[in-house]
Amino acid sequence: MAIALNLLLIVTIACGAGSPEQEGERLFADNCARCHGAAADGTLLGPPLVHRIYEPGHHADFTFYNAVKNGVVSHHWDFGDMPPVAGLSEDDVTQIIAYVRGLQREGGIIR
Repeated sequence: MAIALNLLLIVTIACGAGSPEQEGERLFADNCARCHGAAADGTLLGPPLVHRIYEPGHHADFTFYNAVKNGVVSHHWDFGDMPPVAGLSEDDVTQIIAYVRGLQREGGIIR
């Protein structure tokens, strides 16, 4: 059993699997950046997620899970409604949230 776990760890490291934030960055780039910007700084299609409106006290993590699963009716911005995002697991969204929260931390929005 210990050998199998060590082998799994070695394979995981060798394959380049990174932290949740690193995987979240990849998932964000593939699924969110088109509208929310490569660094979650917004585009003409969607709002910036590195913004005080999206700090955890106003938009807790569950709102991101809900947005991906059910979409969002426009309420803070005039970009129109956000449709649900198909093909993302709950774990994928967890990693995307880790990435966005890291960017928010870097931007001084959260500590």
